[in-house]
Amino acid sequence: MPDFLPFTRPDIDEATIAGVGEVLRSGWITSGPQVKAFEAALSRLCGGRAVRCFNSGTATLEVGLRLAGIGEGDEVITSPLSWVATANVALEVRARPVFVDVDPRTRNIDLHAAEAAVTPATRAIIPVDLAGLPVDRDTLYDLARRKHLRVVEDAAQSLGANWRGRLLGSFGDLVSFSFHANKNITSAEGGALVLPDESLVPLCEQLRLQGVIRSGEDGMEVEVAGGKFNLTDVAARIGLGQLPHLEAFIQRRRALARRYFQLWDRNLGCELPPEDFEQSNWHMFQIVLPERVERAQFIARMRDHGIGVGVHYPVMHLFKLYRRLGWHEGQFPHAERIGRGIATLPLFPRMADSDVDRVCEAARKVLGR
Repeated sequence: MPDFLPFTRPDIDEATIAGVGEVLRSGWITSGPQVKAFEAALSRLCGGRAVRCFNSGTATLEVGLRLAGIGEGDEVITSPLSWVATANVALEVRARPVFVDVDPRTRNIDLHAAEAAVTPATRAIIPVDLAGLPVDRDTLYDLARRKHLRVVEDAAQSLGANWRGRLLGSFGDLVSFSFHANKNITSAEGGALVLPDESLVPLCEQLRLQGVIRSGEDGMEVEVAGGKFNLTDVAARIGLGQLPHLEAFIQRRRALARRYFQLWDRNLGCELPPEDFEQSNWHMFQIVLPERVERAQFIARMRDHGIGVGVHYPVMHLFKLYRRLGWHEGQFPHAERIGRGIATLPLFPRMADSDVDRVCEAARKVLGR
């Protein structure tokens, strides 16, 4: 049998590995010159906007909400079809996450449902670019302007994607990226927050590291309670090595996605993602299994064929934490159906075309039974 094919695998070159060794030998391994260099490179990517790096995309979302002034008693609208961190950060700032259903075609938040969910307590919206497919930024920001909402873009999965030719992060309100190991580029763990205004930089930096303000040789002050969210130089050096490959990685992902569409057997009854080869960064290739198929069994049988399959994501409003807050089954039928059947197939730059062929053939055998 061929080697096991995971659903994702980071692609880190030897120069980056050597660079990490240099950082380790330098003796400066926590936040330092590599973080500053990574932030500067990301700022250039985002059209010169201020960017600050963090130890996770979760931290960037939480700090984004804090910078937007979101707190106790506020409501934050978001999608139930995302990694649970998207809603957890609202709880962390003592706000209330408000879920709305997704568009069944794009699997992203239904912005018309979001508008209907706005109340006098609604202060912000966190849209999620599922699998790297951008949420409609025109409709999103029109809604935000009319309803006076702050936007914290959960662009964890969409670095390098664009909306109508404009790179995500180069415009908009607060934009959160992730560099987790399964993202299009990685720093092993890490994230970045793009700020809409340079004036937010001091508070952003305070919230990143315990609220500390340093001055002179020995001055220290704390005005706000911050977290321990700083990125290490080790992680930043990985990110610096990855960033120049971002466009090539995306182009390879798009080519692999095209091959999936060419080879996938449409008679298997699965729902394929939208065929967007201009804007999406193809972070993941996700099918939705037909209702007759038990996903756990599909995953196990694909593994028997040497193919790894991921689940991104079960809907979060049905987790016990959110059920205790009053959410229940049946509220968001599109998200719930997709969440029950969604499956992430292998997609990463080092895959060969023949690997896509393997996946499609294995799926035919498993689903055709």
